[in-house]
Amino acid sequence: MAGSAHAAVDTANREHARRASAGSGHAVWPTAVVAAAFSLAQLVLVRPGLGLGWDETVYVSQVSGHAPASFFSAPRARGVSLLVAPVAAWSSSTALLRIYLALLSGLALFLALRAWRGLFPVRVLAFGGALFASLWVTLFYGPQAMPNYWVAVAALAAVACFLRAPTDRGALWGLAGSAAVMAWMRPVDAVWATVPLLALGLARRHRRALLVLLAGLAAGAAEWVIEAYTSYGGLARRLSDGSAIQGGLGWHFAVVDQLRGLGGRTLCRPCTGALPHPLVTLWWFALPVLAVLALVVARRGRRRAATVLPLACAATAAFPYLFLIGYAAPRFLLPAYALLAIPVADALAHLTARSCPPAQRSASRLPSRPARRLPARPGRRSAAHPSAHPSHGSTPPSAPATADRPTVDPVPDSPPADVPTRDPAPDPAPRPASHRSPCPTPPRCPTPPPGQLPPPHSTRRPPALVLVCACLAVHLAVQLVVLLHVVGAATAAHDAWGRTAAEMRSRGVRPPCLVTGHEAIPVAFAAGCASAATSGPNANTTEDGITRTARRTPVATLVPAGSAPPRYARDWPSVPVGAVRLYYVVPGAAS
Repeated sequence: MAGSAHAAVDTANREHARRASAGSGHAVWPTAVVAAAFSLAQLVLVRPGLGLGWDETVYVSQVSGHAPASFFSAPRARGVSLLVAPVAAWSSSTALLRIYLALLSGLALFLALRAWRGLFPVRVLAFGGALFASLWVTLFYGPQAMPNYWVAVAALAAVACFLRAPTDRGALWGLAGSAAVMAWMRPVDAVWATVPLLALGLARRHRRALLVLLAGLAAGAAEWVIEAYTSYGGLARRLSDGSAIQGGLGWHFAVVDQLRGLGGRTLCRPCTGALPHPLVTLWWFALPVLAVLALVVARRGRRRAATVLPLACAATAAFPYLFLIGYAAPRFLLPAYALLAIPVADALAHLTARSCPPAQRSASRLPSRPARRLPARPGRRSAAHPSAHPSHGSTPPSAPATADRPTVDPVPDSPPADVPTRDPAPDPAPRPASHRSPCPTPPRCPTPPPGQLPPPHSTRRPPALVLVCACLAVHLAVQLVVLLHVVGAATAAHDAWGRTAAEMRSRGVRPPCLVTGHEAIPVAFAAGCASAATSGPNANTTEDGITRTARRTPVATLVPAGSAPPRYARDWPSVPVGAVRLYYVVPGAAS
């Protein structure tokens, strides 16, 4: 009997796990729809034909055969170049590269959200993914050859895998891969984003997860560290040069600079001017408030670790860009936005959900149906006897079954007619605490799974829901307006670079050639030329070196309109092209 009872329990547990696994396939659809909509929105709103930006040309030129590689400064890492290599290595089509990155970014968002399955309800994950994906900075940089978005989704996945690692061996692979991607893209950002994970691993002695995290970071940063010794004079020198290029790391209050960047300035350096309209920055001020609410919700929903850890990682990821550098770019905070998205979504979902009334909670302690009493089969022992069911260890051997504690006996072949088959009296004994539900069984307040919010069809607060939806609608409209503005400005800049490159070709400056001066890097890539600079963060030559080069290859120098040319180009012919003046020399050409 005992063996058959345990076998039945094991079979029921396996069946429950099988059904849960089979039903989990339906749980991926909400997040998959969000990821697909994200990729589609990039293709429609940002457009595949958008040309490459300044930093993009640096990363793409490292693997492209279209133009010589641009100067690779100390803070940069090779992760983006390797990411775009499958397309850029054999095709110069910007549209093809944009499509590739848009689809890949959608897939990355889906995988990052899927890593959180089981830690939050799937609708909260989909909602959080939609909040992050709908930001103009996310939509704009998703299809761009830039590292910040990839650090963001990798950090989001890494936190989830770290939380799942103690009970899920498969999460260790996800943790290692996510950490490697972060360090592969931006090693310093990866360290800042994982400081809480490292601290928690040391404090709670999660040795396995800690070692896997460190191994992933080391694997991703290995190339960057090796290159520091082969090309930059050592790791300390590369870090020092990177700090100097960023204006010197130190105490800088860049919060206001980041607010100015929210209006559509992709790079705010120097960051001056008026702040954007309050509607543009309102969501930014709402983030800390919603983060605090998320902590309160987490305490009630028993999701404290799953909420506190991403919030802590978001704080450390944002700290250097808010307080340690003297300029701003909205893309710098993408990792923080991604880590905040799910806790903020949980808080917003809580605002629109109502709890069960106290009367219903107390009623839930009563049994849902009366217990049965079946007669004992003649010639056999009662099931209440401890020897019949050893699993009922809570009943003392000397205490027989009484009328106030009904039991279930085997059903006889032909029960006597005078013995009732059902006891109408309910069981007065309370149910064990593990079986109590916070809500009663009637459909008016259905029982949610442990740690999840109540179903939306019966537990919404209509006024709060209307208010939240109205705020989100205004927020999405503002994000769309800013995005269209940013895309328009980027398109105008890329068109200007293209016109300058076309003018250079018409003047005889064709590959192999060299371009220096104002915005030399993107113009040189558009023309298929190399680029050089004598000062600034991309300095890689001298004026004498440019003079020597001009004796054997075509050279062009771009000077802002109204400014004097450098000494070596004063005697060169020139022509105005938009907002710059083009000075050029073509050796062997007629004067």
